Amino acid sequence: MRADDPFDDPVTARAVIAADGTVTRWNEAARRLLGHRAEDVVGRPAVRLLADGAQPPRPPADTRWSGTLALRHRDGGTVTVWLLAHRGRPEEGEADDWLAVTPLPSEPADPAKDPLLWAAMVQSSCATVVFDTELRLHGANDAMAELLGLPAAHLRGLTPTDVGGRPWHRELERHMRRVLRTGRGHDVQPGLRAPDKSHEGSWLARIAPLTDDSGRVVGVCVTAHDFTEQNRARARLQLVNEASIRIGTTLDVTRTAQELTEVCVPALADFVSVDLLDHHQGADPTDPLTLPVSLRRIAHRSRTAGNPESATDLGKVVVYPAAAPQADSLVAGHSVVASVPSGDLDPWFAVDNVRARQIREFGVHSMLSVPLQARGVTLGVASFTRFRHPEHFTYDDVLLAEEITARAAVCIDNARRYSRERETTLTLQRSLLPRGLPRTVAVDAVSRYLPAAHTGVGGDWFDVISLSGMRVAMVVGAVVGHGIQASATTSRLRTAVRTLADIDLAPDELLTHLDDLVLHLSHESGGGTGPGEVGATCLYAVYDPVSRRCTLARAGHPPPVLVPPEGPVRILDLPSGPPLGLGGLPFESVELALPEGSVLAFYTDGLVDGRGGDTAADAGPRMLCDALSHAASGSLDEACDRVLQAMLPPVPATDDVALLLTRTRGLPSSRVATWDVPADPALVSPVRKQVLDQLGVWALTDASFTVELVVSELVTNAIRYGAPPIRLRLICDASTLICEVSDASHTAPHLRRARTWDEGGRGLLLVAQLTQRWGSRHTAEGKTIWAELGLAEEL
Repeated sequence: MRADDPFDDPVTARAVIAADGTVTRWNEAARRLLGHRAEDVVGRPAVRLLADGAQPPRPPADTRWSGTLALRHRDGGTVTVWLLAHRGRPEEGEADDWLAVTPLPSEPADPAKDPLLWAAMVQSSCATVVFDTELRLHGANDAMAELLGLPAAHLRGLTPTDVGGRPWHRELERHMRRVLRTGRGHDVQPGLRAPDKSHEGSWLARIAPLTDDSGRVVGVCVTAHDFTEQNRARARLQLVNEASIRIGTTLDVTRTAQELTEVCVPALADFVSVDLLDHHQGADPTDPLTLPVSLRRIAHRSRTAGNPESATDLGKVVVYPAAAPQADSLVAGHSVVASVPSGDLDPWFAVDNVRARQIREFGVHSMLSVPLQARGVTLGVASFTRFRHPEHFTYDDVLLAEEITARAAVCIDNARRYSRERETTLTLQRSLLPRGLPRTVAVDAVSRYLPAAHTGVGGDWFDVISLSGMRVAMVVGAVVGHGIQASATTSRLRTAVRTLADIDLAPDELLTHLDDLVLHLSHESGGGTGPGEVGATCLYAVYDPVSRRCTLARAGHPPPVLVPPEGPVRILDLPSGPPLGLGGLPFESVELALPEGSVLAFYTDGLVDGRGGDTAADAGPRMLCDALSHAASGSLDEACDRVLQAMLPPVPATDDVALLLTRTRGLPSSRVATWDVPADPALVSPVRKQVLDQLGVWALTDASFTVELVVSELVTNAIRYGAPPIRLRLICDASTLICEVSDASHTAPHLRRARTWDEGGRGLLLVAQLTQRWGSRHTAEGKTIWAELGLAEEL
């Protein structure tokens, strides 16, 4: 045995006992205590050392045992000693070996005679223990003895590892030697568990050197400070701060509820669920809740994968009877804590066997139900369950849960209000858009509209409007802003565009009138004197299938993309024009020929802004051209889907997106007949005959009578009240026949009812009765009066 072996400490008797009860080591101090030599004891049963009649201690269930034993001295006498035993260190033997220690008898410590102990008692006001330079314990106050669970009178002479064999004891001893060597204090945070505690607390062991008058280190003083409650308070504050950051990141009810569960598991509970009342129940705080309460599971989370503790799937209805703590908290309007050992949940178990079996299966011992309340309205309940946490819910836990759920309730209420307003706005917005695009001879059209994800529904809109002469108007626009106000402005603009289109204004003239309307709305909305209070952009195009020409004008709107049947995709070069609402600035129209089968793509800026990760202004339009490269020959529906997939990011769009694709069609020249009419009433009859002949060519002789009357009336009016040159044109497709009479006069006729004694004035009334619709439009050369007949009704 080495002389410097700490096992052979001369003032502490030590022995190592193997798992089979035999003595494997025996030091000199043990010989001095009982008189037995090591060679007489080692390898023999330890029970032989007990005095006659002494009962051996029961095998301890813990890693430490202490108590008083009567031992047999070599001379046959009995020695009663206080003995401390704990599992030995692996380096000293097997892991199941026990180290038994007891200090040799010495004089009681007298603070007046022991300056080291006196200094410790004076300098420390908490749990304190003092060791000398050999790390032998000189004394411990009552607070430290209570913390260790050992009597202070029997600790003198023990080393830190004699007191306990846990790893932190050895770690503490290492730091104490460091303090002895350097003379500088050191702080350690061991995981110390007090004897009366079921869990390890947060402790701070402060190791300070003790010096004599000359400044020489003569020992160390260790004081233990319990910071468990302070750390818990800090953790609660940190959890509240985390909740303020993580809860309410979106205006989505389900996501907000899920964020509440993510924050609280496992920091506050092992399983958390959020159940909300139906909308009609939670909307009016004056409506009393009726039991049992039906709620809908919005979110839940468990520290166990798969959420096996949940008896209800997400989105399903869960019913809480009167005995459930969730129902109690909802009715009472405050938090309810219930525990299984106390029997609080027995009434619930009696009426819900499935829930009772599940709670017992997972070892649930306590539950906390907190009502979700915001702005005086009860929204639902949050349930907190513990089965792995050893402690039941405390008063501080209830306060913490209430603080977190109060914030979550406000965020959920905000999300519900937003969702309700968004749904209302979206319904309004969709009602303003065409339910279906009209089937026209001029174009095939498909569209897509995607509202903004989080910023509220905006003011993007589009329309396809049938015009006279089988022409069609295509319009797309965007109102600045989001929400109800933007949708209301969109409604006004769409109605205005349809009204102005009905009188067949040219695109630039229509935008001028629309600009005046937006300027008027700006003054009405803000009461200001300057333009721009209400902003909007618009693009208006008119396509004629007879001439295959398209006239376009835009007011600050992105230009359309043209996909010709043959040739590269390109963005049309149109004068930009100012946005609507600025007032006083002109708009310009551009006319171009479009081959049959050309595709025009109209869109709003939400489709192209910031696309492709490129800061260049034309990055989005370039991507759109690439996505439309195959649109001319393929399906327009597939082209729309391909464009949205290519252009929109995977995250929800922050702005509205409207897309309108149209493919032009041409009317064959064989379906159009034109005649120049002399300004002579006597020549109307030959014109009627030519018309009848043309109807025979088109196999429309059944409509001859009606067409003859309409042609006769319109041509006669043009000769009487118009100015030459006069031209008659018939346009025919499978279901419609259009009669147009043009002259050089700019005076438009008006429909009126003739009085009994009037000789004229019944012509246009007759035309209106015989046709589906009629009207007039101004042209650069004068005007055109037109009438439209439905062939299905005539045949």
